[in-house]
Amino acid sequence: MSRRAALIVLDGLGVGAAHDQASYGDLGSDTFANTIRWARAHGRPTHWPNLERLGLLRAAGIEGHERTPSGPIAAWGTAQPVGAGKDSTTGHWEICGLVLEQPFPTFPQGFPAQLIEAFARTTGRGVLGNKTASGTAIIDQLGAEHQRTGAWIVYTSADSVFQIAAHEEVIPVAELYRACEAARALCTGPTGVSRVIARPFLGAQGRWSRTGRRKDFSLAPTGETLLDRLEGAGVSRVGVGKVDDLFAGRGIQSTHTPTNEAAYALVERSLTEMESGLILANVIEFDQTWGHRNDVPGFLRGLDELDRVIPRLLEPAQPDDLIIFTADHGNDPTTPSTDHSRERVPVLAYGPRVRPVPIGERSTFADVEQTVAEFLGVGPLGVGRSFLGEVWNG
Repeated sequence: MSRRAALIVLDGLGVGAAHDQASYGDLGSDTFANTIRWARAHGRPTHWPNLERLGLLRAAGIEGHERTPSGPIAAWGTAQPVGAGKDSTTGHWEICGLVLEQPFPTFPQGFPAQLIEAFARTTGRGVLGNKTASGTAIIDQLGAEHQRTGAWIVYTSADSVFQIAAHEEVIPVAELYRACEAARALCTGPTGVSRVIARPFLGAQGRWSRTGRRKDFSLAPTGETLLDRLEGAGVSRVGVGKVDDLFAGRGIQSTHTPTNEAAYALVERSLTEMESGLILANVIEFDQTWGHRNDVPGFLRGLDELDRVIPRLLEPAQPDDLIIFTADHGNDPTTPSTDHSRERVPVLAYGPRVRPVPIGERSTFADVEQTVAEFLGVGPLGVGRSFLGEVWNG
């Protein structure tokens, strides 16, 4: 079967409360709608005709917004998370059919002393920080001491991450990566975080800047995923963004993209050049650049950019293509929290043969995996329900 599917994950673009949002401490988080409310309250325009044509505003239940006269061009709906956790790894795994029953461990009080001591002993350097912190804030706090001592800056967040920051002129990036590999080997069992993240930076006190050489060291998926199934069937897979990190490189290789613009360009090029198979893309800045920094104006500019680029992403679509836009969690820039939020995600399916109909609220992100698996002619995994029959003509 010679078909192409593109799965574009808009990292952090949630569209409303998940059923269990309260248990995650995220009541009130509604990334897309709250961003629109903020814009309206501040007199900022929210004119996104192409996102409206895809059905995003209908899926999110946004009222009082101009409707396109001809209606959506894509099938539209939402999906609830059922896997435990609200991080990018959990979300992407569920999108690809692997649902976690237990969340990855988090460390709101910092990591156990034994782990930090073992990390320092293994890497031959001391450790600063070891607490929950914003990545930019902890560099402001400890950057000068790091320069003076050469000790690692170690921190975490509400997510299951062991993050290591180091100035590139103090510790070479290659050594930072080796330290992350050491931390990955140490973080097992009760300390088995989903990701160890290298966070290189440059600059001086008062003007630090993180560089583009971030690298994630993830746990391998704990079960079979759509990517494994496609690999076993000999179906081509192209990765855009950090998706290889999220799957520990299993079943996919990926070109990393530091900005949304770069990701969109690679998706467009892949849709132009690829003959068959799956494109899996992570579009990073709604989460990394704007959501985690509570940058609502930046988030709005990102939506403006996405709206402008939609025609370019859809133009290369061939008659039998299926292009799905979705997300992995929320990251509401209007709330006091700078962390991910437990939210529903949009599911917008486009293709020349896709009927633009509502597909409702799906019970799990894994419905996306079931749909893509059926579309590409491989056996489904054990979770979710395909909506291909609801939207596909022929």
